Amino acid sequence: MGYSMLPNVLSVIRIILTVPVVIALLKGQYLLTLLLFLLAGISDALDGWIAKQFSFQTRLGSILDPMADKILLTCTFITLYWVGILPLWLFMLIFVRDVIIVAGALGYFLGEMTSDSELLQPTLISKFNTVLQIALVLFLLLIQIYVEFSIFLEMVFIIVATSTGLSGADYMWLWIKKFILQESKK
Repeated sequence: MGYSMLPNVLSVIRIILTVPVVIALLKGQYLLTLLLFLLAGISDALDGWIAKQFSFQTRLGSILDPMADKILLTCTFITLYWVGILPLWLFMLIFVRDVIIVAGALGYFLGEMTSDSELLQPTLISKFNTVLQIALVLFLLLIQIYVEFSIFLEMVFIIVATSTGLSGADYMWLWIKKFILQESKK
């Protein structure tokens, strides 16, 4: 294996880390969950940095990296809701945003518009939203360990909800523009 595969290996490790994150969370081992999730977050930052710094960007990496993020975050959010830490309204907002993204991507692929490499590039607000969602998970785990930080809980929920809503709207607009552009070429 060459060094150029290192970012993809880090993405696969992040996918694999999903299992112990969920198990630790289900067992109420919040410190372990926090450490594992933090490790996954570091791998996310590291794989992107390595890919850009050393020009190791690949089509596989452009699929694996967001897929690893989505698998880790989705499984973690489902588990956080399941154990009663994440409220249903925020879980549903995050879920609906993800459905919008997946539906748009599927429509894009099914419409045979796959030659556009922009498809696999996340928007700036989406990247920011991912960072906020990772921070939300870390914060929720932290307040399970240190309850005194829970005074900021509602503010954090509002910030993440706003970012999630804006990101979902941004993707809806992106998919609508692409659809209109494709239809105008026919």
